[in-house]
Amino acid sequence: MRVQNSQPADRHQDVDNRMRALLRDVLGLPQGQVDAFDGNSPLFGALPELDSMAVAGLLTEMEDRFDILIDDEDFDGDTFETFGSLVAFARAKIG
Repeated sequence: MRVQNSQPADRHQDVDNRMRALLRDVLGLPQGQVDAFDGNSPLFGALPELDSMAVAGLLTEMEDRFDILIDDEDFDGDTFETFGSLVAFARAKIG
């Protein structure tokens, strides 16, 4: 019998779930709203809670929760365009 390793999928789902919790906590979004996000859900410009000050808070909280370091040149406006782009950024930083 061969056991399949599901770790990459689980790890990707973990980043997804942790990002949902981060958006909920930092932006004060309802759980139902963050649960409904998919990869194409727009963020910056679509969520009134996500302004330039909130971006700074999100980045700081991402560093803490994901144990990563984010430099100013690591991200741009596209990073916060959609939920999928934000999750992809976090996954890339985690490695």
